[in-house]
Amino acid sequence: MNKATAHVLTVLLAGLMLVLGAPAAFAHGGPIELEVTGDGADNVNVLVTYKKDGHPVTEIVEATLKATSADGRSFGPVPLRSAPEGQNLYHSAEPLPSGEWRVTVTATEPAKAKATVKVKAGVIAPSPVAATAPATGQATGQATGQATGQATAPAPNKAAAPATVMDDQGAMGTPLKIGIIVLVALVALAVWIALAWRHRMGFRR
Repeated sequence: MNKATAHVLTVLLAGLMLVLGAPAAFAHGGPIELEVTGDGADNVNVLVTYKKDGHPVTEIVEATLKATSADGRSFGPVPLRSAPEGQNLYHSAEPLPSGEWRVTVTATEPAKAKATVKVKAGVIAPSPVAATAPATGQATGQATGQATGQATAPAPNKAAAPATVMDDQGAMGTPLKIGIIVLVALVALAVWIALAWRHRMGFRR
C-alpha cells in the first residue's frame, strides 16, 4: 500500500468516526424543567423538558408530588407515573382528593428540578336532568311516550389530558446533516491529496 492510499484511508476513517459520533456529541443533558397543570379532574399533568432547548426528556424521570389544601389537609408525597399520552408526560400515582391544592412536584432524576402550582381537583358533576311529571288522569301509554322522548343531558366526561406528541427528529436531524457535510468535505480533501500525491510522483519520474 503506497502512502497516497494510506492517507486517503486515514481521512475516510476519520470522517466515518466523526459521522458516527455526531449524535452522541449532540446528546441531551443538563437541567430540566417541570410544567405542572391540573387535568380538569382529580389529577395533574407534569410535562418534563430540557431547560436549554425545550426538547422532551426521554430518560426515566424520578419525581414525587405532595400537596397542601386550602383547608389544611395534606397529600403525599406520592411518586409520578409515566402517562400513555406522551413520552415526557407524567401523572400522580394517586388521584388528588376534591378541593383546592397547592401542589409541589420535585424531580431527582435525570436532574433535580422543582415546581409549585395551585390546582383545583374534583370530579365534574353531571348536569341535572329535568323531569316532568305527567298530568293526573293521563293515559299510561301517553305518559310512557313522554318519558321515553324526554331528552337526557349526558354527564360530561372528565377532561382528558392533551396528548403530547414530541418529535425528537429535529434534534437528531441537525447533527446528521452536519456529519454528512463534514464527511463530504473530508472525501473531497482525500481526493485532492491523492491527486496532489500522484502529480508529485509524476514530477519525480
